[in-house]
Amino acid sequence: MTRPIEGRARWPALILLCLGELMIVLDTTIVNVALPSIRADLGFTETSLVWVVNAYMLTFGGCLLLGGRLGDLYGHRRLFLAGITLFTLASLACGLAHTQGLLVAARAVQGVGGAVVSAVALSLIMNLFTEPGERARAMGVYGFVCAGGGSIGVLLGGLLTSLLTWHWIFLVNIPVGAAIYAACLVLLPGGSGQRPARGGARLDVAGAVTVTAALMLAVYAIVGGNAAGWTSPQSLSLLGASAALLAAFGVIESRVAAPLVPLALLRLRNLAISNVVGVLWAAGMFAWFFLSALYLQRVLGFDALQVGLAFLPSNLIMAGCSLGLSAWVVLRFGIRSTLGWGLVLATVGLALFALAPVEGRFAPHVLPGMVLLGVGAGIALNPLLLAAMGDVKPEDSGLASGVVNTAFMMGGALGLAILASLADARTQALHAAGMPAPAALHGGYQLAFWVAAAGSQAAAVLGGLVLRPAAPPAAGVQGAHA
Repeated sequence: MTRPIEGRARWPALILLCLGELMIVLDTTIVNVALPSIRADLGFTETSLVWVVNAYMLTFGGCLLLGGRLGDLYGHRRLFLAGITLFTLASLACGLAHTQGLLVAARAVQGVGGAVVSAVALSLIMNLFTEPGERARAMGVYGFVCAGGGSIGVLLGGLLTSLLTWHWIFLVNIPVGAAIYAACLVLLPGGSGQRPARGGARLDVAGAVTVTAALMLAVYAIVGGNAAGWTSPQSLSLLGASAALLAAFGVIESRVAAPLVPLALLRLRNLAISNVVGVLWAAGMFAWFFLSALYLQRVLGFDALQVGLAFLPSNLIMAGCSLGLSAWVVLRFGIRSTLGWGLVLATVGLALFALAPVEGRFAPHVLPGMVLLGVGAGIALNPLLLAAMGDVKPEDSGLASGVVNTAFMMGGALGLAILASLADARTQALHAAGMPAPAALHGGYQLAFWVAAAGSQAAAVLGGLVLRPAAPPAAGVQGAHA
């Protein structure tokens, strides 16, 4: 494998890759704060405003697998640069947008660029750091960025929107993207972190079209499920079409000479189990972030700034544990134990939110759950990524990264939609039974937190007991390619 970056030179390259990922992570939360301003300025309706978020989710979720495989075939560095360029140009279009259509279209292009960057950044890191101790520390830094980026986005979005205008939440990406691109040319020389694609392998176009369309239809059905109804003809037809396309994709991949997703890759035990764990965990965490903010605001009466500050302890602890504690625990106790116990702590944190009373206070009823979720999630992300990527050959790392990111994306979107629906249905039933509005809302959130805790506990069992304890460094996909 060609790897011209050696020794300490790899760490500046790691920081660069993490900055690229941070820009993508920030964009998933920074927009939420500015939605009211965007609605007032461009005249969005309540229904159409969701597409400022959904257009990004649709293309991001749909293009992760494709972006990862393109990186494997044509070069991770090349695709990283292309993704940063596309994301930066789309951010410029978003910032200059003065019509609804242009903003939504530019957000969709942003999602494509973000998917490419996310898919190949992780594979570049895994290929640059092959020694177990260094890899654990590098993944800790990556986890720190992923964990802390959300809270930074909330605060930065509020500041930019309040002090300037909503346009600047996108325009701030322009100098950052340009600096990352320029630094990448210096710190990531051609061929860094990977070897060329084998045997002149070509892109599996039929597989790429079917799986991308299937994922986009699934994301579209999920994000619109609450509004349209989960048993509505729209939702059922979209989910059915997605399932049919996935079935067609499986048939295509079993027959083509150079498949987009070698089916042998999906049979790797740790990768498969890690993806299931990622779906269950992301479902609970996405729903917790959304519903706990509503609990603080609609039940406890916090204002927007107080809600943002309330999340700081959890996000700071999560980021700190990802950066330092997680790597040490993985090296001391192994991937499986660290992942299992981290998810157990997160489960207890979710349960504490379910037990919080309708007239709760921050310090005794909210902060303990926030702390446990911060510690648990902070130490669990690193071993989950290491388990998922550890058995994969370098030439398949981009695809595996895309698979992992897709699992998180789909799990988070599906979990949020389902748990929000459960909470709403429970709230409506309690309200119809004569319960006051705050108590009815509280009852709905309680149910959602209990279900999220159950999913997190199932993830803890899978991660702590079913994962293979260790994977040989050279393990990979046997017979994955023709």
